[in-house]
Amino acid sequence: MTDRKMTMGVIVGNRNFFPALLAKSGREEIIKVLADKGYDSVVLTPEDTRYGVVETFDDSKKCAALFKANRDRIDGVIVTLPNFGDERAIANTLRLADLGVPVLIQATPDNAGKMTIQHRRDSFCGKMSACNNLRQYGIPYTLTRLHTESLDSQEFADDLAQFAATCRVVSSLKNLRVGSIGARPAAFNTVRFSEKILEANGVSIETVDLSEIVGRIGKLADDHAGVRSKLDQIRAYAPTAGVPDSSLTKMAKLGFVIDDWMRETDVKISAVQCWTAMEEYFGVVPCAVMSMMSNNLMSSACEVDICGAIAMHALAAASQTPSALLDWNNNYGDDPNKAVCFHCSNLPKAFFETARMDYQEILAGTVGKEKTYGTLVGRVKASAMSFARFSTDDVTGKMRGYVGGGAFTNDPLETFGGIGVVAIADLQRLLRYICENGFEHHVAANLSNSAAAVHEATSRYLGWNMHWHGGPA
Repeated sequence: MTDRKMTMGVIVGNRNFFPALLAKSGREEIIKVLADKGYDSVVLTPEDTRYGVVETFDDSKKCAALFKANRDRIDGVIVTLPNFGDERAIANTLRLADLGVPVLIQATPDNAGKMTIQHRRDSFCGKMSACNNLRQYGIPYTLTRLHTESLDSQEFADDLAQFAATCRVVSSLKNLRVGSIGARPAAFNTVRFSEKILEANGVSIETVDLSEIVGRIGKLADDHAGVRSKLDQIRAYAPTAGVPDSSLTKMAKLGFVIDDWMRETDVKISAVQCWTAMEEYFGVVPCAVMSMMSNNLMSSACEVDICGAIAMHALAAASQTPSALLDWNNNYGDDPNKAVCFHCSNLPKAFFETARMDYQEILAGTVGKEKTYGTLVGRVKASAMSFARFSTDDVTGKMRGYVGGGAFTNDPLETFGGIGVVAIADLQRLLRYICENGFEHHVAANLSNSAAAVHEATSRYLGWNMHWHGGPA
């Protein structure tokens, strides 16, 4: 993920026996709206076709050629219908361009006081014809929440923001490379996955043995420039009072080596064998290092939960904010719509009200406190939240998952690790769905309202079998 400007390809529809001047002003308006919202646009000019619209097959060829020339820039395509539009020209443009990006269909409403032959749009009807043809052509598309929306309306602004999030999710999951650092902990059958199913969906896994990571660390001197730089970053990231300097140096070496390996292999996100070999034979937990990566939108999941890391990544792409991987861990008293979400923890700093570094209380009883420094301890701040879980389904050979939304609350809770209380409408139905369908106990979470965009991207454009808890019927 980068902070570059997003670019939308624009198809302006027109049909010759409807007022063409509406198409002319509609083109100008969509370009202005996109620019005002911070997006670049790729659209035909009045020198390319009449008014820069797409109406004939020749127009379609010109627009498709323009889109192909800007393939590396275009994140999504917006079809705007200032009048009825020519449905064949729209479908032909998208087929010829073959961009494989999300498509948004917008239709401008008529004004009940301007229904004369000079002003009537009929885009209400034209949108149905455009969608009918796209379905015939096998081209997936996204609809605005209202059938017709003015380009300058708040409704369209909201739909545009969600569409942009959908585009980011689709783009982020295409040709994604995920680092699998170490072997899956033997006790965690629940996070097993199929590399082949992921590969068939454009996601590649790059593996590295934990012994190689530790071996590289062994070649680093304490005063290595990269180690010292990483140590400074760790100390600036969270309060480290009480954490031994030797443990901090080990964390810095681990972080430097993982960063270096990810650059070498062009890996974007990771999942790490976080226990117990790391603690027993190296002497720290990797939580702080992983937290820092997630906080920088390089999602990192514990217990080698590859699919969990991918779900974190999708949510982060949608919201452009950090994600965490949590356990659906405890009931919260007798409230059926609340639960405790927990990890021990590698949550990104952005999740916490306040956070400090400490030792990992669960593992300390097994391997000793001195070997478990590096966890991030704190309370998740009250916020809107979205959640997502992806899995490979070896029975069907497909990707599947679920998404939804709720909120982290301020409800009192005294325990250890990274903790949050979540409130989710009809939570018991969600928990039943998870158990009946054999989903993992891990869930990715993000402090945003991103479930709709993740669902749209994965189900409509990637073809995954997705359930949206609380979504439209």
